[in-house]
Amino acid sequence: MVLAMTKKVSPLSIRHVFWLGWKVVVVLSIGLCVLALFRLQHSQSELPSSSVSHRSRNLDDNFQGPPKIAFLFLARRNLPLDFLWGSFFQNADAANFSIYIHSEPGFVFDDSTTRSAFFYNRQLSNSIKVAWGESSMIQAERLLLGAALQDPANRRFVLLSDSCVPLYKFSYIYNYLMASPRSFVDSFLDKKEDRYNPKMSPVIPMNRWQKGSQWITLVRSHAEVVVDDEAIFPVFKKFCKRRPPIDASKGKQNIKLQKQHNCIPDEHYVQTLLAMSDLEGELERRTVTYTLWNQSATNMEGKGWHPITFSYANAGPQQIKRIKDISYVYYETESRTEWCSNNSTLVPCFLFARKFSQGAAMRLLSEGVVGPFNATALLDTPR
Repeated sequence: MVLAMTKKVSPLSIRHVFWLGWKVVVVLSIGLCVLALFRLQHSQSELPSSSVSHRSRNLDDNFQGPPKIAFLFLARRNLPLDFLWGSFFQNADAANFSIYIHSEPGFVFDDSTTRSAFFYNRQLSNSIKVAWGESSMIQAERLLLGAALQDPANRRFVLLSDSCVPLYKFSYIYNYLMASPRSFVDSFLDKKEDRYNPKMSPVIPMNRWQKGSQWITLVRSHAEVVVDDEAIFPVFKKFCKRRPPIDASKGKQNIKLQKQHNCIPDEHYVQTLLAMSDLEGELERRTVTYTLWNQSATNMEGKGWHPITFSYANAGPQQIKRIKDISYVYYETESRTEWCSNNSTLVPCFLFARKFSQGAAMRLLSEGVVGPFNATALLDTPR
């Protein structure tokens, strides 16, 4: 009797179990779909500013109004030459410029950290820790460009260091940059230095490997290319790295370390990206920021070129005039002479210069290079 009851109940139990199991699978599937949709919406709400700007840029194609220059300061912490830049912006129409600063994470520009109100709260909220010769440097540049692209009025984007100075009044620089439909990007084939890593191929072929100055000035469309790049930057991050300095404690291991490719990302990234994007025909292949280089050698770094810092003594009228009188740049690796022109008209090559000490900047200010001299700018010392 027991055996008969077992045979009779067993099929019903199995069907019941399958039915319950199927209902559980359906409920779980619906739950997972809802969860996935929620996470997708949540992740989209937290996209970095560059991705958000990419979706909204179609709205500014027919932008009407005064175009702005976005001044993008790449600072280690504060801006030591803020008094000079404050005077520079004081003599400009506020509708013609905007300011963005990438500084140390958490650093705030206010009346306790800067002499000039032009810089109040102009720091990025998403800044990162930056190390020279690392991909973090070009990521900081991309963050600055991404923030500046949020304003459709920004049509030119000038990357500056915390030791850069303007060589002319605002009106001259504004007219110079707005008159040209091109970006100013120092770019040339890197044939001599062994910085190209074969592991970058095939994404970045060696014949498209470019080098140039980090200090660029971009038109809006080229700034968008840099911010939207998802192909070249990851390759740089993985394979373009600074060679570690010699460490006596590592002994013979230094021999192996010094055979690594000594790649400095900020001297190659934008140049190579624009070349890979077939945009070199839209560039003035020169920088508008002057740097005076001095070759030196140290036990730690080996032979290399390093920028000279201008002091009060060598920032006089004659030295500044010599910089302003430069009308061409010669590129040895390409046997190319780049005459500085703007819409087929010869112009001075440089609008800015680096690296300037505070003393050198004070001399420029006192001699009225950027505008009328205002002594109070030197008296208001940040607390």
